[in-house]
Amino acid sequence: MSNQQETFIFTHLPQSAAELSAMPEAALTTPFRAAALTVAALCRYNASPQDCIAMLNVLKGPQPLSPYEQQFLRDRLRDAAYLPLSYFAGATPANNYTPAQPYTITVMADPYSYTEEGYAKLLVQSSGADQARPIKLRRKVQTQEWFLWEQFLLSGIRVPVATDPWA
Repeated sequence: MSNQQETFIFTHLPQSAAELSAMPEAALTTPFRAAALTVAALCRYNASPQDCIAMLNVLKGPQPLSPYEQQFLRDRLRDAAYLPLSYFAGATPANNYTPAQPYTITVMADPYSYTEEGYAKLLVQSSGADQARPIKLRRKVQTQEWFLWEQFLLSGIRVPVATDPWA
């Protein structure tokens, strides 16, 4: 399974937990699906933190976001609505992280993705970062579904040209 990758194409990004749950990818049969939907859900944060949190809670399965995780989202996305968009194809610092339509994201595995039993650590590349960022998913034993365990997607990236005082 090393060096496997899957590309997902969304005609639109989900706006609510109901919309997310209705998407074909919401059948969380692979960790790749859960990872792609996590990025899509994070894009909703600035327009509606409540909708974003509700979508992430769907993706978290039996363990919803903790108050700490909700505060982390607030801290990281407050002045960086562009950050989750940077993971989609076509989004660059030069175009202020405006993704190409339809929204396209590639989720990758590497030789270390499946070293821990019941977990997968996958990678997504931000156009504003030099290294791909990890997202950890956990398989629920009874249903074999994959759920978001933790994400490391919200570290700082290069700022959009429009807000860069040095550009």
